[in-house]
Amino acid sequence: MPGNEKRILLSEKDLPTAWYNLLADFPEPLPPPIHPGTKQPLDPRDLERIFAAELVRQEISSDRWIEIPEEVRRIYAIWRPTPLVRARNLEKELGTPARIYFKDESHSPPGSHKPNTAVAQAYYNKKEGIRCLATETGAGQWGASLAFACSFFDLECKVFMVKVSYHQKPYRRSMMHVWGASVRPSPSPETDSGRAILEKDPDCPGSLGIAISEAVEVALKDDGTHYTLGSVLNHVMLHQTVIGLEAEQQMKEAGDFPDVVIGCVGGGSNFAGLAFPFVRYKIAGKDIRFVAVEPKACPSLTRGEYRYDFGDTSMLTPLLKMHTLGHSFVPAGIHAGGLRYHGMAPMVSFGAKLGLIEAISLHQRECFEAALMFARTEGVIPAPETSHAVRAAIVEALKCKETGEEKCILFNLSGHGICDLGSYDRYFNGELEDFELPQESIRRALAELPQIG
Repeated sequence: MPGNEKRILLSEKDLPTAWYNLLADFPEPLPPPIHPGTKQPLDPRDLERIFAAELVRQEISSDRWIEIPEEVRRIYAIWRPTPLVRARNLEKELGTPARIYFKDESHSPPGSHKPNTAVAQAYYNKKEGIRCLATETGAGQWGASLAFACSFFDLECKVFMVKVSYHQKPYRRSMMHVWGASVRPSPSPETDSGRAILEKDPDCPGSLGIAISEAVEVALKDDGTHYTLGSVLNHVMLHQTVIGLEAEQQMKEAGDFPDVVIGCVGGGSNFAGLAFPFVRYKIAGKDIRFVAVEPKACPSLTRGEYRYDFGDTSMLTPLLKMHTLGHSFVPAGIHAGGLRYHGMAPMVSFGAKLGLIEAISLHQRECFEAALMFARTEGVIPAPETSHAVRAAIVEALKCKETGEEKCILFNLSGHGICDLGSYDRYFNGELEDFELPQESIRRALAELPQIG
């Protein structure tokens, strides 16, 4: 590595000028969204009722490169490009011959990768005259990021936060308030969807699927409000590729190239953001492994089925072909709140189906153990979500220790855990439990899926 640097930094002029679209390079076409009423491929114009028209265009585009607007790049420059870091202290602690790098997305103002798409979505909606953006959030990274983005474009922001996380993570809620957003615990009495669920279960802890239903309902009832999603959809995967495009350039400056690329997955966006620019090399024949890491409590890729399903609990969304645990699935209250979604991004799911991506699942306590090792060697306290990627990188590095292989491991540190210290306290107090989803819970939820090929 030239100069033996620990941090590989790019200047502001090196910010990518275009996002990379993997849809242009998939060897087969991605299965289209289906209209739940007609059971036919959805007319993209139907999505413009709740999404900005340019985002709908990006959702279905087969263009390999899509230009990043200058105004979006100007706001990106507040924190981008982010560092690529050689985890030398962690390597030494593990005694591994592997070379471990991480892309440090904790540098954004909200502390995660989520503003990469929040800024873009706020920009396009503002251009189309929208007044308010409604959304859901799990652990709060997405809600905080959208609130941050809306503050730059003078947009109202209404966030439905999964109730268990609303109470577990009060400081992310505070961040949303700082940037001017209103925040509701979901399910809430504010919407028909929320009231119906509370009537059945007043103590419902909530889920991302329920919160999506509430946010979509709000958008459908107000012409001045659009819905935004922080993961899952194709245009979200697209915007996040600034991560991998920067990493690609930084790896060149380091004189290295990854053998293994790792990211945690809930909806799939931070994994896709790092991995997709490198996946095109695998499609072209290069030997690279891509490892998507999810919690055993919400194992959509490893134990779900690749089926058409709704993106929300109340069945307001189009049907997406994805790995799913079923739209009625309500996850356990693990602290990795951003990894509790019932489905996986269609593009990530399709990559797994094609054999381009492999998936593993981990328990939360082993991930917290890995997070502590990382914090005590590399200094950054990881969010519970990204601790899954840290753990998977350590597992790969220990394999190299056994075999003597000098592999290059690259993972996405998708956010810091400064707002998650309550979960670390629970870990230290022995209050965290490992939960593995029972097969019967999966079977019941999957039985409610629509019967579409």
